[in-house]
Amino acid sequence: MTGRAGEVFETSRAVSDIESLLAADLPTGGLPVSEGDPVTGEWTGTRGEGFRIVPLWESEALTGVYGAEWNQAEDAAEANLALVAAELDRRWGAHRKVSMRVPLFRDQAGEPMPALFQSLCDLDCYGDLTIWGPTVTEGRWIAISVNQSDGDAPMIMTVVVSQLPIIELTD
Repeated sequence: MTGRAGEVFETSRAVSDIESLLAADLPTGGLPVSEGDPVTGEWTGTRGEGFRIVPLWESEALTGVYGAEWNQAEDAAEANLALVAAELDRRWGAHRKVSMRVPLFRDQAGEPMPALFQSLCDLDCYGDLTIWGPTVTEGRWIAISVNQSDGDAPMIMTVVVSQLPIIELTD
């Protein structure tokens, strides 16, 4: 699924990756484009005008995993997200939540929405966003989330770095 398949989760690596993205240049124009590993084709990131979306971690595939075992995998993914969020809260203050409910419904209805939210939907990244911003780094916004595109797919933690505010879409 992503270029992070098979990597062990490490909070320090995830935070370091976020800091690197925060310092990197963001695209100043163009339509959103997803990028993949040239050898495996696995998703490595998406860039669009003023934003980047990158996978931070991917769990094992959940093919054939059900019931309590599936719940444990989901809880572990949420715990990983909480570890990253706690470290970022320490650095930048308390986070806010932005629901992906409205983007999900807009996507299903084929209604327009900002390119960042459309890109998240195109990637099946429907997990609610944990947000900080604007940060001291050029006023950029950071969002992290965990989601799963279907019942057998791995859990994926993603990060968004945006020059524009990441705010809740209205119904």
